[in-house]
Formats: sequence, C-alpha cells, structure tokens
Amino acid sequence: MLGTTEDAGWLFWRAMACGRRSGGSKRQVILFILCVCVFQSGAETLRYSLAEEMERDSFVANIANDLGVSPSQLAARKARVVSEGSEQLFRLNQNTGVLTAKKSLDREEICPQSDTCTLFFKIFFENPLQLIRGEVEVRDVNDNSPEFPEKEIVLEILETASPGSRFPLESARDKDVGSNGLQNYSLGSNSHFSLGLVTRKGGAKYAELVLERQLDREEQREMNLLLTATDGGSPPRSVTAQVRIVVLDANDNIPVFGREVYEVRLAENSPQEQLVVRVAAADPDEGSNGKVRYAFTQTSERSRQLFELNPVTGEIRVAGNLDFEEAKNHEMVVRGTDGGGLSSHCKVQVEVLDVNDNAPEIALTSLTASIPEDAPPRTVVALFSVRDRDSGDNGRTECTIDGDLPFSLSPTFDNYYELRTNAVLDRERTPEYNITITAMDWGTTRLSSREGIFVQISDVNDNPPEFTQEVYTISVTENNSPMLRIGSVNATDADAGKNACVRYALVRQEGKEQPNVSVNSENGEVYILRPLDYEEVRAFEVMVRAADGGSPPLSAQAMLRVVVRDENDNAPVVLHPPPDSSATAGELVPRWAREGYLVAKVVAVDADAGQNAWLSYELAKATEPGLFRVGLHSGEVRTARAVAEKDAPRQRLVVLVRDRGQPPRSATATLGIALVDGFSDAHLRVSEEAPAAEPDGLLTLYLIVCLACVSALFLATAVATVVVRVRRARQREAETLPTFPKAATEGNAGSLPRSYVYDVCFAAGTVNSEFRFLRPLFPCFPAGLPPGPGEQRSSVCSQEVANLGEEGDWAAQTHKRFADVPL
Repeated sequence: MLGTTEDAGWLFWRAMACGRRSGGSKRQVILFILCVCVFQSGAETLRYSLAEEMERDSFVANIANDLGVSPSQLAARKARVVSEGSEQLFRLNQNTGVLTAKKSLDREEICPQSDTCTLFFKIFFENPLQLIRGEVEVRDVNDNSPEFPEKEIVLEILETASPGSRFPLESARDKDVGSNGLQNYSLGSNSHFSLGLVTRKGGAKYAELVLERQLDREEQREMNLLLTATDGGSPPRSVTAQVRIVVLDANDNIPVFGREVYEVRLAENSPQEQLVVRVAAADPDEGSNGKVRYAFTQTSERSRQLFELNPVTGEIRVAGNLDFEEAKNHEMVVRGTDGGGLSSHCKVQVEVLDVNDNAPEIALTSLTASIPEDAPPRTVVALFSVRDRDSGDNGRTECTIDGDLPFSLSPTFDNYYELRTNAVLDRERTPEYNITITAMDWGTTRLSSREGIFVQISDVNDNPPEFTQEVYTISVTENNSPMLRIGSVNATDADAGKNACVRYALVRQEGKEQPNVSVNSENGEVYILRPLDYEEVRAFEVMVRAADGGSPPLSAQAMLRVVVRDENDNAPVVLHPPPDSSATAGELVPRWAREGYLVAKVVAVDADAGQNAWLSYELAKATEPGLFRVGLHSGEVRTARAVAEKDAPRQRLVVLVRDRGQPPRSATATLGIALVDGFSDAHLRVSEEAPAAEPDGLLTLYLIVCLACVSALFLATAVATVVVRVRRARQREAETLPTFPKAATEGNAGSLPRSYVYDVCFAAGTVNSEFRFLRPLFPCFPAGLPPGPGEQRSSVCSQEVANLGEEGDWAAQTHKRFADVPL
C-alpha cells in the first residue's frame, strides 16, 4: 500500500460520531475542527499497489482498517467497490473489509501503451450516501523477454563504407516497462564492427553497428554476428538475433532524402488508403544503383499495422483505424536503399488529431429503485458517472433529463452526477417514472447517449377513503326477515396496498339504542338485524365509517338512511258502532224519513299508511236491500228511498269496510235500526222486548264519559287536520295522492257530520219516564242557499218548531240536549 487517506464524507461521518460521544462546547469545537479537515481533505485518495500476475483473490488492502471503521459498519452501510470501465477488477468483502483482486492482472494487457498502470476505483457507502476514491498501481514484474522482429537481420554494406559509418539494426521489443524493460544490447566479438546504443526521447534504446575497420569484399563477402538484447529484470531475460553482413561492391552515391524528418498531422477518422505523406530519396547513380526502394525500419508493430509504405513510390497511406485515445503520436523510420545496397534514413512523425468520434458513456453506480411519495425534495435517487474518451471540447459533457419531470441533476465531482427529486411526489397522480438521461458532448458534431432509469413511487397513507354518496337512502318493507340484505355502501381509497384496504363500521352514538342494521366490514353490505314495523319506526338514520388500513388509519363518514315501506298488515278497525254493542239497541228512524235521510255513520281507521289505509264502505247485507245505502268513502248510512209502511220495523245492516292494500283486508260493522211512528210506541216496544232499564244515574255517567271522550277526540282530530294539511302542502310537489270524493270529507274522520237532539221527558205523577227520539237537529240555513239537502233540512226545522209549540201542555217537562256530539 502506497498511502491511505480518508474521503471528505467519511471524515464528516467520523466527526459526527465523535461529536455524539462528546458533550457541550467541547463537542462543538471538535466538530468545527473536523469539518475544516473535511474540506481540506476532500480531494485525497486511497492509494495502493499490487504486483501483476498475482493469483486470483490476492490481497490488495484492508479498507476497514484504512478507513478506521468496523466491518459491521461496512455491511450496515452497504459498502461496495466499483472499478472504472466496463470490467470490475476488484472485490470488497463486507464481512472483513478486505479488498482483493477478482482475477490475475496482466499489466501488459491492461496498459499496453503506458509506462505506469493505475487502476481507479470508488467505494460507495449508503445511509448516508458517501463516495471514496481509490487507485491501485499495478507493478510490473519481469515476465516477458525481449523479442526481435526477425531471428536474422540482413545488412548489405558497401565495401567502400568508411570506418565510423553507422548502420541501424532492428530493435528488440520488451512488453515490460521500467527496469524490467529492454536495457542493453551486446554484440559478439568480431574484428570489423562495434555496437553503439542510441537512446531516443521517451527512453527507447536502439542499436547501431559501427564500422571500425574497412571492409574488403574480396577478403570476406559475408560475416555473421550475434546480437543480444537484455532487459533489467532480476534475473535478467535476454534474446539473440543473427546479424548477417553482406559486403557489396562499390556504390559511391547513397540515396539522400529531401528531409530528415517528415511531420504530418492526421485526423483520427481518416479513411483507409488515405495518403499520409510521400517520402523521396534521390540517388545520382545510374542503373540499379540509382533506383531507391523504401522500407520501414525501427518502427513499432502497431505503426506497421496502421500505415502502409509503398516500396517503390515511397507513399505512406492509412492501413488501419487510427484512434486518438489509443495513441496520439506515431513515429516511423523509413530506409531508402538503392540498387547498389547503399541506404539512408528519414523519420516520419504523425500526430493524430482528435475528432468527436466517441459518444459519452453513462455508468450507473447507485440506484434507489423505489422511493416513498412523501420523500422531501432534494432526495437522492441515483448516482452515475459520465465519461467521454475524446479530448478538449469533444470530451466535455453535459447531462439533461428529458421531459418535464420532478427530478433534477446535480454534478458532484469527477463527472459524477446525482439524480434528485425537486418537487413533492404524488403516487396517486404518477405511480412510476421512466427517466431518460441524455449525456451530450461539446464537439462540433455533438454526440450523445441515453440511459433510462425506472423509479417507482411507493405509497404512503395520505388519502382518506371517499364514499360514493354523502347520504345513502335504502328502503325496506316492514315485517322483513332477520339478517336481510337491503343494499350496500361503497367507499374508495386512492392509495394502494393495505393503505387502500377499506373496512366499514357503524358509528356508535352515546345515549342511543343499538341500531337495527349491521354493515359488513369487508364489502359494506347492509343487513337488517330484526323485523321492522312501519307503524313503530318509519325511518331511521345511522352513520357509517370507512377506515383504511394505513398507519395511522384515515377515515370518512357517510349517513345511511333506512326508510321502512308500509305493508298491508293491519285490517281496518271499526270505531262506530262499537264492536261489542248489541245490534238490537241501534239507531231509530222515523217512518216519515225521506230519501237521503242520515241514519248513522260507520267510522273505521287503519293503522297502515298510503293506499293500505284508504278505506271504502259498502253494504254487505241488509234486511231491506233497497231501503238503505252506504257512502263509498264517507261510511254514512242513509235512506235510499222514503220509508214505507210495509217496511219491517226492525232492520239489520252489515257494512263491509275494506282497505286498498294488496291483498286487501276488511272488517264488518253491524247496525240495528228501528223504524218508529212515534217515540212512545217505539219506547213501549223496546221496553217490552228489552230488559229492565238501568238506574238513571248510570245512564248519566255514561253520557258524561261519552261527552268527555268525544270532546278529546274532536280536539285531536282538529290538530291532526292542521298537521295533515301542512304536510300535504309541503309534499304536494313530491307526491300526488288520489283524493277522496267530496262526500268523504264533509265530516271530520271519526265523527258524525250532523247533530242529534235527545229529549228526556218526565211527567208529573207518573212512575215511568219516557225517553223519546225526537229528530236530528239540522241547522236552519237562511234563504238564498243553493238547492239541495239544505232546503229539506230547513223545512224539517220549521215543522219541528211548530210541533214543539203544540206540545206545551206537558207538565214538568225537562229538556236536556246534547248538540254537536261527534261520535
């Protein structure tokens, strides 16, 4: 390990931990000092080194010790290591905090063009988000021997070459670098040549043969030398090549290049076969000695692959794909050789110009796949980096988010960006987001790349249930069966999951009885618990609460109104005549009664409502069917014709009272009617047939009780009439009920429309008293009223007044009248 430093975020975390263990002002001072240290050390990096060719899972460093944290904290904060580039070369064990290599590293494969090989990585922490930079230098080991391009190097040298002439040799190549790279050349012992070493800019070493003694072709036409290349490793590695010297006949002119160095600037996107440069060497000799052929020498294998040299014309053309990011410069040595074997050299230096041919690369480092909808603005959703291998403006990038989304990008460092929320999220409006991040460089022809990030918004309980109606009105017919389903209530919740699970319950109200309904907590179905009676309860209201399954739960309330529908379950009840009265002690009708004479009125009531309580009256049975008739809606019993002498003195009528329910219910009332000529005769006949009369005191008591009851009933009827008229005025628009005929409303319900006068006459000196039915007392209408029953009543009134004047000779006659007595 070369060095260990702490990241700014890690130091701040350590400072907070120390601050929690300290107290008071001392803690504040320590926090302040540590915060200053954080800002000063934010740019430092963890640095390590590792020898190449180490085995898989080789130890690199103990991250936990270097950061001063325990392995449990690494696991709790989900620490992980991310290497730059597409391949992950390191592994971090969260249980031990040890950083290891995932595989054996080959420096020559990873960094083939670089003298130093440094691998960069970053350690990410979560809760809170923190990033620490690090680098590992891969140290070179001497695992490669030098290599010559060819095992035999052939040099053709004129015998006229003067001593001191230098002849470049093909250089050996060693993939290792530094001290492990090529360090020295050596030449086997001989009498003509020595070895010279040339070190070029950049540290590359080349070997040249130096002619020490004049050659003599006639003495020795060829000679073989052994050239050895040695690296500086421990132990050193070496390679040998055979140098064959061919001594040529004299050629007194050597080719001469127009320039010693050719400098060319070439764009990296140059197409193949494009002309780079044309080198030319002139040789004044004639014939074959004046024809120059060109060839590369002392040129790297990669340059030979990228450039092609025409041996005849000297044109150098592009043969491969140039890449500025791989190599910015190429240096080639061109040797020009004439037919006589003389040669000269020139250099060609090609500078590769960068063009915008690499689109930015987006690498996602950390992503929170789901965030709650109540996450505050500026919440970090993802962390990613952008890399462009171009240079200058071509490698300068900017990032944007496509569309109008509640997210923003915040640059951090080293081309890292944070994706954050910038507004309040609402899952019910948008449950998920497909965020497209576009990275674009600043080149003349701008290149871009896109990366999609899918973020799901998790639900929180922020919406109460909502009923579909504020008031639910459900009707049920009375006499229902227990646990009858009569309807349902429904509430919806815009949330999701358990936050949208709605349960129903009745709201209990203090001081009130338990309601007659029950609500299913799962589906909101409403049930009636017990049979209902319309006559007891016509409607009732309860509150229903819908609560979701969130924590804390949210709820809403709605009113449930249950309206009880009437059923025809009550038969009419006859009030008059009383059901227990004797048919023989009925009504008295004078024989002089004309058609339409009111005999009695049958009064009945029905406890039901609506048409179930609409009553109709009809004559079911009569002694004389044609003598009496009954009003259909009023229940009034009248004479259908004038009473005749032949009619039986006793009449028995059975009146049928029926409602309009389905099916209809009915009741009967029996009336006994006596036809009399005069009061005395009728009284004598009744006295002969009837049992002995009760004492006068009991009759008086009965009359007083009847008077009190009738008066109370009259007051109740008057109040009911006012209430009914007010309600009918309010409900006239909502409900139109059929109206009774006018005859049914002439008298108040339950009372007779006309008055009766009874005279009790006591004669002086007589033991028996007479109780005589005199007449119905009709009001005397003034003249001018419309013709009809009123005129008859007026004439009867006049006649009876006259009759009363003729009977003035009765002694001690006492009249007691009960007028306007409603029954």
